[in-house]
Amino acid sequence: MGRRGQPPPGCLFLRAFPIMYLLYLDDSGSIQNPDDRHIVLAGLAVFERQPHWFSEKLDAIARRVWPESPATLEFRGADILNGKKHWRGVEKDLRQSAYREALGILGASRHVHVFAAAIHKGAVSPDDPMEFAFEQICNRFDRFLGRLHANGDTQRGLIILDESSYETSLQALARDFRTTGHRWGQLYNLSDVPLFVDSKATRMIQYADLVAHAVRRYFERGDSTYFDLFSPRLDAVGGVVHGLVHYTPQTAACNCHSCRQR
Repeated sequence: MGRRGQPPPGCLFLRAFPIMYLLYLDDSGSIQNPDDRHIVLAGLAVFERQPHWFSEKLDAIARRVWPESPATLEFRGADILNGKKHWRGVEKDLRQSAYREALGILGASRHVHVFAAAIHKGAVSPDDPMEFAFEQICNRFDRFLGRLHANGDTQRGLIILDESSYETSLQALARDFRTTGHRWGQLYNLSDVPLFVDSKATRMIQYADLVAHAVRRYFERGDSTYFDLFSPRLDAVGGVVHGLVHYTPQTAACNCHSCRQR
């Protein structure tokens, strides 16, 4: 070591704590389907050294459910609960148990911060509800990182989404945020425009899908069965939840987890 405990010249000094939070997001609901009242964008933020641990937990569930080829078993909320694709041959109780166990992993971890936006399509028409949801999530994630910075824990953030038809518009929207800001100001803590990945390639996007589907069931059907498993991990400060937003028409009355705090 150099003088006063400093590393010698040319030595690469590595920080002993994480330097970035990764926010994995997926959507649920269809803009084209008139039966879907809400569009949901939701997922989880973890610091950069956590994805491997969380992925191993889903891998373990996959080995029990589909031992012949666990790596090919993709965790998608709608497929699990409706018995589709690889889940078609799995009995209902086992499918539901796997879903609950996966969300329970998130709910039990103090390293997880959940973010979700449920946007009533009629409340933002004719605008794109997915872009509105993305703007909400970006702002709330940026504020979360800002709170860390204010407490002496400076982190950067990166958003990672499932590949979808929204790729082009959301990338452009995020790029504009960095230069011209958004309706609440500017984003200060995101490292780059979002990355879009194949959900089959990362368990973390599959976690995001499980969260998004559970959030949509909560707002579309009033079913909190799965939502309650991770709701304690919604980003919050002093009992005030910041990680969940429900955007509704002005005349609508709602007693959901988010609207109760308005």
